[in-house]
Amino acid sequence: MSPVRSSSVTPFSVRLGIAGMLATGLLSGCVSLAPEYRQPPLPVRASWDVPAAPGDAVATLGWSDYFGDPRLRALIENTLANNRDLRIAAARVEQARAAYGIQRADLYPWFAAGATGTRQRVPGDLNLSGQPQVSSQYQVALGMSEWELDLWGRVRDLSTAALQDYFAADDTRRAATLSLINQTAQNYLGLRDLQERLDLARQTVATRAESLRIFELRHRVGSASKLELTETMTLWQQARALVTQLEQQRAAQAHALELLTGSPVPVDYAQGPGDDEGMMRDLAPGLPSALLENRPDIVAAEHQLKGAHASIGAARAAFFPRIALTGAAGTASADLDGLFKGGSGMWTFTPSITLPIFQGGALRNNLDLAQARRVEAVAQYEKTIQAAFRDVADALSARDWLARQVEILGATHAAQAERARLAKLRYDHGSSSFLEVLDAQRDLLAVQQQEVESRYALLISRANLYAALGGGSLTLAPADAATPADGGGAGAPPDAATRADVEKTSGMTPPAMTPMTPITR
Repeated sequence: MSPVRSSSVTPFSVRLGIAGMLATGLLSGCVSLAPEYRQPPLPVRASWDVPAAPGDAVATLGWSDYFGDPRLRALIENTLANNRDLRIAAARVEQARAAYGIQRADLYPWFAAGATGTRQRVPGDLNLSGQPQVSSQYQVALGMSEWELDLWGRVRDLSTAALQDYFAADDTRRAATLSLINQTAQNYLGLRDLQERLDLARQTVATRAESLRIFELRHRVGSASKLELTETMTLWQQARALVTQLEQQRAAQAHALELLTGSPVPVDYAQGPGDDEGMMRDLAPGLPSALLENRPDIVAAEHQLKGAHASIGAARAAFFPRIALTGAAGTASADLDGLFKGGSGMWTFTPSITLPIFQGGALRNNLDLAQARRVEAVAQYEKTIQAAFRDVADALSARDWLARQVEILGATHAAQAERARLAKLRYDHGSSSFLEVLDAQRDLLAVQQQEVESRYALLISRANLYAALGGGSLTLAPADAATPADGGGAGAPPDAATRADVEKTSGMTPPAMTPMTPITR
């Protein structure tokens, strides 16, 4: 009896495993033709114009910790929950996530199972036998669509570019969130400013109405002239006109808050006493280089720059041959019940190679386009840094100079109040005309309004400084999306550690970042 010989046909599962290992080896050994990424140098000065001041570090200081006014915190919560611009930004993150998932899927072979059945009748005059024939064919197979062996890194660079777009979209959403927080704070402080100025104007109207009543009585008995009565009425009407102007401005400010928060805001929402000192915490500006990590718009611009580098690699790889694999394995038979019998196995394997020869300059122009976009991305990145530097410098300058203005206007207010009191005494004793009293009261009302405006301008500058420094951007929660369990898709924006790992595989060194934590409200 002759020995049993082992089958020369390798089982399909083993062959598939070998093919998978071979493909993985080829994929892992691919190169990237993208230029090496180097972070551009800082295009601004290395320090601020104003001396450093003590305060809290801004990067991890959440908005709910920075703003102390409970009414302002409630408005910000409504803004983050209802603002449509923020919803648009979140939707764009989801679009970028899906686009990245689509592009990343090209890194892997696509498999599909299919079953076909064909039954046909051929008339006798179309075959050699001269008799009509009926034939059948059935097939069940697992097929792999045309899968490119990414030897030059073209597909991987395209995936990297899509990933950087995804990161940039999420950081753009963070920048929009920070901007909306700042806009809400500005509008709330503006509403408080108008409310306080309106209260002062109403008090002035009441005081001048009483003065008008007294002068009308004095005019009736002949102790006051018609000119003095007219001047008193003019003061009263001017104060009334100021009240109507402030009422209109306050209503417009409340409407702006409604647009931001997506919910009704009463016009008298900011009425009541406020604590200027407890409104916001003191901030330490740090160094300009810290903006590269703290400002989400700068981080987004850098991700766009990294994506432009990856696109150059994909454009370069298009000049090289493309190798693609197509195949299928399964079973086929002329009878349906013979599909899974011995000897019915079938397979096809179709490798292909494409070498570009002439495309009318399309490949060269595509590379030129990618390189030009990288130049644009570098300029946009540097412009974003310069704009951020100016935002911080303006906020620091405003904080210092407005503090001095508040101090000066406070002293001016006290002097004007004393001047108005003395002018009234002089008039009552017949030592001066009523015109002197008129001028003193006008100037007093003007300086009262200026003092309130400067106080709230100082508070707004502190809110601007928080946003300009990228306040709390590292504490902003990521977009709501589930993290994928496999590598075929994309979910919530990865944290800093995951971003570093992903970018490391693309040959890019990311900027240092702190892992994101949820906001404490």
